[in-house]
Amino acid sequence: FGYNNLVSDMRSLIILKETSCPVIYDATHSLQLPGGKGQSSDGQSEFIIPVSRAAVGVGIAGIFIETHPDPENALSDGPNSLPLDNLKPLLEQLLAIDKIVKQ
Repeated sequence: FGYNNLVSDMRSLIILKETSCPVIYDATHSLQLPGGKGQSSDGQSEFIIPVSRAAVGVGIAGIFIETHPDPENALSDGPNSLPLDNLKPLLEQLLAIDKIVKQ
């Protein structure tokens, strides 16, 4: 675990928030697998939704999510991109979580 695998620790988002600067979480690039395809990075897009929920759950200011209508044919970052059809439902969930967390 950890080799050619980026590790996101949600505790770091809480620590960063203590700086009083807005914290933006990059939900897709944090799931890259550097060198996972030999000459290029691979990714684990299946985890975009749960890590996004977790990040919003600790009260971040914003989130970055790469999306594409057809990630398998994207010119870059396809392996860690969210299919475009999944974006609206995810954003609706994230807004609901954000509203609860920031009450």
